[in-house]
Amino acid sequence: MNTATHYKLFHFIPWTRKKIYKMLLLSVIPTALFYFFGWNWLAIPWVPVALIGTATAFISGFKNTQTYNRTWEARQIYGAIINSSRTFGIMTKDFVRTDKHELHKEIIYRHFAWLTALRFQLRETKSWENIKAKSYNREYLKYYQVPEWESSLDEELKPFLSEKERLYILSTKNRATQIIARQSEQLKELNQQGIIADYNYVALENQLKDLYDQQGKCERIKNFPYPRQFSSINLYFTNLLCFLIPLGFIGELSKHTEKMGDWFIWLAIPLSILVGWIFLVLEQIGESTENPFEGNANDIPITQISRNIEIDLREMLGEKELPPAIQPQNNILM
Repeated sequence: MNTATHYKLFHFIPWTRKKIYKMLLLSVIPTALFYFFGWNWLAIPWVPVALIGTATAFISGFKNTQTYNRTWEARQIYGAIINSSRTFGIMTKDFVRTDKHELHKEIIYRHFAWLTALRFQLRETKSWENIKAKSYNREYLKYYQVPEWESSLDEELKPFLSEKERLYILSTKNRATQIIARQSEQLKELNQQGIIADYNYVALENQLKDLYDQQGKCERIKNFPYPRQFSSINLYFTNLLCFLIPLGFIGELSKHTEKMGDWFIWLAIPLSILVGWIFLVLEQIGESTENPFEGNANDIPITQISRNIEIDLREMLGEKELPPAIQPQNNILM
């Protein structure tokens, strides 16, 4: 997540520079052929370009709206995880009737393990994601780091789980799911021992159910990409339009060369670059928003949110030595 007021041009232009190079190539070649070799047939009417541009603008707007909705839903889900985590923390302290502080700590620390396992699962790279597949995204990684790629889940779980439990969790496929299952198993044991009253036990189990619901919603977004048919047609329409834009400008500007001079046709190059860059950047922006957990600079800051939850619940336990809040790197917060 970018925490600045906006992306600076010295970041944004390099990130999109390949689009500029592409439009430069697509506009220089037909303009030069028209001007030096007299290929007048390259000049086409503006009407078909405008019609294709209208369709492209519609499909680009549709994609950007839908990909934004995916990102906003992901943020709402993590907002619900914050609330459920705080509720689970106070329920654990108040409903688990024991003088043993270590028991409260064990349950709440297991919740930290769940948050950790979940964010590691969400940062795994899928075949349709763009952060590692596209060179301009890989280049932008120099401005920030993805914590889940810099450390291992094994090391991150050590402070929160016993050795036996940690090894068991690491042996499973869906680690976050099994951590909540273990949480439920312990709550059941405590209920049978009379440490948790029946009504309170049901309330705590409902909190676990809510956490499962939020996890499932995250997994739905993570494991189901923006539909490939819509993504593909947006890409095809945008590239077709960018190919035709210079030809349309040549057709329009050639009508005025007698009055303005032959040099006037060369304006097709900067105009084509500008218009084509706008459509290509719209495509790239939608692409960078469609997978809100992939490790992109525009991701939901799940690492920072998880750390803030950890700080809140540690304070509920009365701990004084708290981990530091995660700070942005170059205005990028993960």
